[in-house]
Amino acid sequence: MAVTAPLPSPRDEIQRAETAGSGGRPTGPWLWLVPFVLTAAVTGFGLTDSLLGRDELVTWDMVNRGTGRILATLRHVDAVHGTYYLLMHAWVGLFGDSTVSLRLPSLLAVAGTASVVALLGGRLFGSRAGLTAGTLFSLLPAVSRYGQEARSYAWVMLAVALATLLLLRALDAPRSPWRWAAYALALPGVGLLHLIALSVVPAHVLLIAAHARRDRSLWWKPALALLPAAACLTPLVLLGRSQAQRQLYWVPKPDGWALISVWQDVFASALTAGALITLAVLARSPRRTPLLVCAVWALVPPVVVWLNSHGDVSYFRQVYLLFTLPAWTLLAGAGLTAVCRSWKAAAAVLVALAVLTLPDQARMRQPFEHDAPVPLDYAAAADVVRLHHQPGDAVVYDRESTWKLDGGVQYYLPRGLRMRDVFLSKAPGAIDQLYTLDCPAPARCLKGEQRVWLLTQGNDPDPLTAINQGQADALRAQYRTSWSRPVTGMTVTLLVRGATEQPPGSRGPAR
Repeated sequence: MAVTAPLPSPRDEIQRAETAGSGGRPTGPWLWLVPFVLTAAVTGFGLTDSLLGRDELVTWDMVNRGTGRILATLRHVDAVHGTYYLLMHAWVGLFGDSTVSLRLPSLLAVAGTASVVALLGGRLFGSRAGLTAGTLFSLLPAVSRYGQEARSYAWVMLAVALATLLLLRALDAPRSPWRWAAYALALPGVGLLHLIALSVVPAHVLLIAAHARRDRSLWWKPALALLPAAACLTPLVLLGRSQAQRQLYWVPKPDGWALISVWQDVFASALTAGALITLAVLARSPRRTPLLVCAVWALVPPVVVWLNSHGDVSYFRQVYLLFTLPAWTLLAGAGLTAVCRSWKAAAAVLVALAVLTLPDQARMRQPFEHDAPVPLDYAAAADVVRLHHQPGDAVVYDRESTWKLDGGVQYYLPRGLRMRDVFLSKAPGAIDQLYTLDCPAPARCLKGEQRVWLLTQGNDPDPLTAINQGQADALRAQYRTSWSRPVTGMTVTLLVRGATEQPPGSRGPAR
């Protein structure tokens, strides 16, 4: 990133930033509306093509609990996602829990982020760069991927970008208590959605420091704004740290190469990562601060998370760093605008990038992308059960080999089709946890049902080997396999008492 000249004064920097670029100060709705519509259209395409993933099934489970149960669960687990669960609980209460309903808030969040990115770019680098940055954001495969997922990460991106914009507005009018109040509310919102996203604060501190050289009040006003954030988030930080080991025990400690290679995963595309990082390096501006702020926003959080991942718990996951994507697109928008002097040239580059990323965009919409690399076709398994179900049937789910297989099948079964879960002692919602509590004495949990459905991961010829040994022994003692049906990543087996039952003529769907 090249810097051509330092800023003579902080106030001049604000005024010049607003009128920088050939487009002048952005006016009218087009600057934010075009990226919003484009991002909504790109992300909305194929919104339901992928089956719900395990994390989305956790969301579905949590948001269908009562508010009291959600709060009780957060005291034990997943407190860092609590705000998102509570918001989604209210949303689902209004609009239901269809796949579209569960994912639509994330789609709206990434579309909103694109608008905020364009507004930020307009302020920092000029309206052309702002519109280019918002358009680049809409083309990122990672934006499509997480804009189509019922998790909090899209909202974290929006919260970070919006807090940065509100800080800029507060610095525009440092005597306005309302603007500082807006920022003071936005920053805790970032932490409430995901604590790691607060690693953007160094970029905000740099921005404040650049404008505090001549207005000394800017040394204490932001501090007052940060006090509510600290008071609000301290209990969540303490609770989150107490739960981190139990929830993130499986995340490996990152080595040096992980810090370099993480960008391919953050962008969900090696090609896109290379293209945007190259454009970011080409970013130019007559003002030093915008470049430095965006660079700190893009680069410091991964380093902070990496350094803090060498203790008892590792936090180094690419999804926790998605909030840096707006910074990368801001720099890339400035770089593309600097390289391409005309709209036609810039548009040609954007079209070329869109075409080159089509394979990655298509991959984001594959049926099992949200559970990659272990595909499980919950929908096909549910269809087999639905087609051949009889009143009084019971069910056994494989909880030994995988997690949330039961939730996945239950989501895609008709809501009116209910079967007794033979070995379930306590459902997660009943014990304020994310995991089930199984029957300690399997043989005593059998109630004499004539038919039991067994749903397991994998396609082993003997599906009973996939479940708990005690449960398998109890079933073998009273049931025998009637027939099995493999689907992608799973096997659906019907166990019956007495004579072997042949399946109906239709083999049912298999994906």
